[in-house]
Order: sequence, then structure tokens, then C-alpha cells
Amino acid sequence: MILVTGATGNLGKATIDFLLKKAPAPENIIALVRDAAKATDLEASGVIVRIGNYDNYASLVTAFTGVDKLLLVSGTDLHSRTKQQLNAVNAAKEAGVKHILYTSFERKNETVTSPISFVADSHIKTEKAIVESGLKYTLFRNNLYFDVLPMFLGENVLETGIFFPAGEGQTAFTLRNDIAEAIANVLLSDGHENKSYFISNTESITITEAASVLSELSGKTIAYNSPTSEAYTELLSNAGVPSEYVQMFAGFAEAIKQGEFASDKTDLEELLGRKPIAIKEYLAQAYGLKK
Repeated sequence: MILVTGATGNLGKATIDFLLKKAPAPENIIALVRDAAKATDLEASGVIVRIGNYDNYASLVTAFTGVDKLLLVSGTDLHSRTKQQLNAVNAAKEAGVKHILYTSFERKNETVTSPISFVADSHIKTEKAIVESGLKYTLFRNNLYFDVLPMFLGENVLETGIFFPAGEGQTAFTLRNDIAEAIANVLLSDGHENKSYFISNTESITITEAASVLSELSGKTIAYNSPTSEAYTELLSNAGVPSEYVQMFAGFAEAIKQGEFASDKTDLEELLGRKPIAIKEYLAQAYGLKK
């Protein structure tokens, strides 16, 4: 039995969709959700739906019972994520789960000096707990999603250009669906025990290069301005963006600038059995432009 947490979220749901396409035996797939009302489509597909909450340890033990492989999709509550995910790891051990797989993230700097330490800390602690649990494990060091790139570029990028303080830092942006398919392939095969996989694109790009590709696709000159972090945060704050999002966007911009997400190695192509989606194809799809 395979259980996927965060089953109504983007990555969890996409992974289940690929599992159903590649090995259509829904009775062998369990979706962990907090709200059954949001999982009616999963139930309709024949997937088993179980209710569980990261803050309710007993509910996790019950939900994980009888599970062979547990895909722990990292949570979105940054304030409580460490405690919640340690609950999940401990519950998996108590419930007799054989193999835990975790969606972590790519990084270079694991110290408090990292501009995204507020994100990295929970991942690092969860990875450590998994490795020390005694369970078989697989860790996915996922790079930044292509899917978040439009948020960095700006809502009206084709009209206003790009204002984002990432300098010339490179990122191996990766399509979330490609990541989900690779994870599904791992879940459905053997030989992945006690391994860490680097889930990055086969090319790392700068925001300058993204602007160049958008210019080519749109037939417009898309300018890229990399301001100071202070100027960027001031602009977002004056626009009414909540402070936690300002901190997050500025932190990721600085991390990109420092090369946290540049990658010279990846296992994604091998796990997919094909080339992952590249920048030109993604931007053409995202903005409805012809390649």
C-alpha cells in the first residue's frame, strides 16, 4: 500500500494522478487528507481516503497503519512544520511503515546565515529524523518549481518587465508535474532505499535568460531590473503585500542570487526516462505564447 500525504495539494494530487496512470490499481493507493469534502474526486477514482492531521499524532498512527510506502509531502505551515513532520515520522515508525519518502528541497547553505533558513530548518530536521528513524528512506531534494517563476517575474511582466533582486544567480527551475511523475516512478519501483535524489532540471538559468526567452516568445523587449533587496521589499510593502510574503520573496531572491539553487547534478532525467520540461516550453505554456 502506498500512502500520499497532502493529497489534495498540488504535488500530492499530481503524484497520485501519475500513480493511477502508471499502475491503475486505486485500491493500493491511500490519500491522506484533513478534509474529506475536498477529496471527493479522489474517492471517485477509487483511491482510499483516510483522514489525518499533522497536529494529531494519534490520527496519523491510525492513518499510516498497513502502509508499505509513505510519501511525506512537506507541509506549508512554516511556523509549525518541524513539529508536524516529526509527528509524521514518529507515527510512521509506530504504525509499522516500511519505507518513508520525503519531498525536501535543494540548497547549498544549511546554516542560519542562509537567506532562506526559515524554510530550510524544518527540511533539515525532518531529513535527520527520517535517516535516524531506522526506516528505509528516500529523500527528494527538489529544486524550485517553474510554477512559482511567474510570481517572481511579476503579474504584468509582458508589459512592465521584471523587477526582482536575484542578480545573475542561476536556478535549475523544474516543473512540478515532472517532479510528481519522477516521485511516482520511484514509488512504483524498487531499489531506491536509503538514497537521496537531486531533483533539478538539466539546465540552470538566470532571470536575465528568462527575460531573453520571454522577449523571443512575445516579440517584445522584456527588461530585467535587479534592484537592491531593500528597494524590492519597499515596493512590495507599499503595494500592500503581507509582510510574511515580502520576507519570503526577498529571501528566495537573495538565495537565487547566492546560487543556492544552481545545480550541476540531477537525477531527474534518469528517474523520468526523458528530458524534463525546459524554460522555453514552460514559459510558452505559462503565458500562452507560441514557441
